[in-house]
Parts: sequence; C-alpha cells; structure tokens
Amino acid sequence: MSLLYRRRMTGKSQTSNVTNKNDPRSLNSRVFIGNLNTAIVKKADIEVIFAKYGKIVGCSVHKGYAFVQYMSERNARAAVAGENARIIAGQPLG
Repeated sequence: MSLLYRRRMTGKSQTSNVTNKNDPRSLNSRVFIGNLNTAIVKKADIEVIFAKYGKIVGCSVHKGYAFVQYMSERNARAAVAGENARIIAGQPLG
C-alpha cells in the first residue's frame, strides 16, 4: 500500500507541526491566523483551507490561533489576501 493511499485512508496529515519560528529567513513565508475557534477547527481543517495557495510545509494550531508555513513568501501573501476576514466556525479570521 502506498504512503499516499494510506494517508487518504487514515485521513492523517503528513504536514509538520513545526512552523520555523526560530528561522528568520522563513518569517515572510509564515501566516498567522487569529481569532480561530480551535474548539471546533482542527489542524486538518486549516490545511485544507490554506493548501490552495501553495505547498504547506508546517502547520501549528494553538488555543485561539494557528500558523501556516509555506515554501515561499509568494504563497503566504496569496493566502493572506485570499483568506483575510474569512468566517470559519462562526468567527472572522484575524
């Protein structure tokens, strides 16, 4: 069974939990997602929403907020422009 097939079967994500918070070169390719209802919205939900803007290399979800780490700054800028003020689980992202 291939890894991709297993991932689809289990629904588990292969995205890292690391968002390179200590690497200053990656700062501009990271997106902060605030005002997030993390009691309802999970990591997999964030990944599905933000994957359309480019390859996600890391995603970390915390109480009330999350970070998405992209391969490039261009992807991060597109995500911010496309998802700013989007309503998820009844709350506008900030």
